[in-house]
Amino acid sequence: MSPNPQTSRQWWADGERVVAGLVAGLSDDDLAAPSTLPDWTRAHVVAHLARNADALGNLLSWARTGIEKRMYPSREDRNAGIAATAALAPDELRTDYADAAGRFAEAVETMPEAAWAGEVRTMLDRPVPGTEVPWMRAKEVWVHGVDLAAGLTFADLPADFCTALVDDVLGLFAERGQPLEATVTATDVGRTWGSGGPAVSGPVCAVAAWLTRGDTSGLTGEVPPPPTWL
Repeated sequence: MSPNPQTSRQWWADGERVVAGLVAGLSDDDLAAPSTLPDWTRAHVVAHLARNADALGNLLSWARTGIEKRMYPSREDRNAGIAATAALAPDELRTDYADAAGRFAEAVETMPEAAWAGEVRTMLDRPVPGTEVPWMRAKEVWVHGVDLAAGLTFADLPADFCTALVDDVLGLFAERGQPLEATVTATDVGRTWGSGGPAVSGPVCAVAAWLTRGDTSGLTGEVPPPPTWL
């Protein structure tokens, strides 16, 4: 279940603003340097965020019109689009990213209220209402903003966003038959997840970093490796 739609839109808008500032501050050499993701430079992360904005814009079009418009024709097309965008000259990449984020923002802002209930399907073919699309984008911008290795860390992310992210990720794991094999307590927000196994504790943003990126820093206890998120 996604968070309250208005809250999701605020997290999305805040995340877009923060990450846009990070991207604008990256020099040409910075863009060519490695991100925290295997085999991806920072340019690849920026390219992915640009193409994801357009892909999620497709879902808003689908919700608005009722005419099917998938995020990507295929995973191969998705990967090719990221590679081609990452290969752009740095100034072109920055412009492409800003333009794509702007198109998505316009789609959100001009969405008729009734259209938000329209059902669409994610890349994993999961049916969701249009109201979930800003939440999907919020996850992308905040988590990949950290992946840029440009100063943003999980500790900088809003605690309520991280709480919702943990709920979301654990829900996905449960759907896949991969329940959390630990009892995890977020010490700063008074939440506990899991039904047994090693006791793990730490701030909620550290829990989110562990579940999404395998980063165990900030956690105490016997921290097991989590299932793969996406």
